[in-house]
Amino acid sequence: MILAETSIQLVPDATLLLHLVLVVVMVFVLNRTLLKPINDILSEREKQITGRLREAEAMAAESQEKHRKYNDTLREARTAGYKLLEKERAESLKEKEQKLRQSRDELSKEVAAQVGQIRRQEEAVKSELESQAAAIGSLISSQILRRPPR
Repeated sequence: MILAETSIQLVPDATLLLHLVLVVVMVFVLNRTLLKPINDILSEREKQITGRLREAEAMAAESQEKHRKYNDTLREARTAGYKLLEKERAESLKEKEQKLRQSRDELSKEVAAQVGQIRRQEEAVKSELESQAAAIGSLISSQILRRPPR
């Protein structure tokens, strides 16, 4: 029982209304003096962050577009380079074949000239051998028959 008698009992009275009014006044004053500037700062910061995010997205899109253009240009340059390389290779091969054909023609002519010269030499040697054979034959027959050579 002692506890029941010494306990604090709250009874609504005018101080409760005064406390409520003080809380409302404090909320109003705090809103005006402390929370509104903080909210303004947070709002401004949010606007800056949003603007910077948009700017970063725009820069990223621009970067991707430049990268795509770079790759397209690089691909076109490689294609042109390969075409030029293939053209040069074909021209070089054609020139090589032409030189080879020309060399073969020159060799054929030279071989034909050499063959002709060899045949002429062969004919000359044959006629000389025939004349020598006749001379040797007549010499042999004169020695065997003991007649003077003709």
